[in-house]
Amino acid sequence: MSSQRCNSARLARSRVVRTGHHCVAILVEESVLYYRLGTIETMAEQLEHLLAAMALPAVSLGVIPFTAQRTMGPVETFNIFDDAEAGVELLSAQVTVTTLSELALYASAFDRLKDFAVYGAQARTLITRAADSLG
Repeated sequence: MSSQRCNSARLARSRVVRTGHHCVAILVEESVLYYRLGTIETMAEQLEHLLAAMALPAVSLGVIPFTAQRTMGPVETFNIFDDAEAGVELLSAQVTVTTLSELALYASAFDRLKDFAVYGAQARTLITRAADSLG
């Protein structure tokens, strides 16, 4: 995807959480905060973006710490859009799930995972620690 298309997509996503009556709940594993998928500058910008997003009233951002006492392991990346659709990122494709029983599985997984996460100041500390590790 071109840089221009990436920026356009990012701006569109940003408008969703900054306008209207949307609520966005985000969970990330602490490990992904340390993945070096780009330059140090790019990673620093991404982590700063997470910190800024946390301050938005429509955003709930949780980080599942390395130390979380878990009853389920990590799962593939997925997004749930209301009660209508889930998008699942696989290696070979983006899968759109619309079957109610499958949507319920993703909703249940999200509910379980969010209980392992930390929020607010604790999440901010984990993100800041990852940013500090960039050097």
